[in-house]
Amino acid sequence: MFHGSIVALVTPFKGGKVDEKAFQSFVEWQVAQGTHGLVPCGTTGESPTLSHDEHNRVVELCIEAAGGKVPVMAGTGSNSTEEAIALTRHARQAGAQAALVVTPYYNKPTQEGLYQHFKAIHDAADLPIFIYNIPGRSVVDMSVATMARLAKLPNIVGVKDATADLARPARMAVEAGPDFIQLSGEDVTALAFNAQGGVGCISVTANIAPGLCSAMQNAWAAGNLTEAYRLRDLLTPLHDSMFVESNPVPVKFAASLLGLCSDEVRLPLVAASDAARATVRGALTKAGLLS
Repeated sequence: MFHGSIVALVTPFKGGKVDEKAFQSFVEWQVAQGTHGLVPCGTTGESPTLSHDEHNRVVELCIEAAGGKVPVMAGTGSNSTEEAIALTRHARQAGAQAALVVTPYYNKPTQEGLYQHFKAIHDAADLPIFIYNIPGRSVVDMSVATMARLAKLPNIVGVKDATADLARPARMAVEAGPDFIQLSGEDVTALAFNAQGGVGCISVTANIAPGLCSAMQNAWAAGNLTEAYRLRDLLTPLHDSMFVESNPVPVKFAASLLGLCSDEVRLPLVAASDAARATVRGALTKAGLLS
């Protein structure tokens, strides 16, 4: 069900509140542009600053706007196991097809702690779960062995791998088998990750270039490597520009240039610097997305 270009959605704000109308219009645009799947309330959606009510509402709005045309993988992670369980249960009740659960940040659990955290969520919420392994933000790195152990549980179905370690998907394929769904969490590694056993990417760049990102994944799936590499090379400077400052600051600024939503972010994030704005504007122009 989850493959290709899956967008890690921004959460538009207006005057400090979630801009529900802009968000649903944005989701509808993503679907029309060929995006293969949607992830509300991930890192790019500023989930750490959403209240529980806002978090649940954004998931509901996404599912409603998607209208069953593409699957929704709701971000439901937390460094509190009980909170993650509550968010995952809500995602299931709201109609999400899966949950994306990040490794617990700040607590720094051991590998056994990671296993027990995910097992508790698995046992409490009847919903397919993707592990979100992002050591750069959460400080902890789930090992291949721990992930393979979790993959034996029926509802632990895959991973969003944001380690940028291209040996990992090959090793996971050996340890967890071909049915374990591996998705890149780093845009710039998307094709290389597929070559190592992945089936797609949960993308930041797809917020502002959904057609190009989905076309690249479609070309790869069809075996049209010449076109896939052409699109990779077109997108690479854009990928890099999305991380000149902390995500989602650059991508929200890019979205504002395209008239998709405002560039408003919540503290402790602040608006993009002049230097970052120039870089993003230049990358959008070079990719043909902005005149």
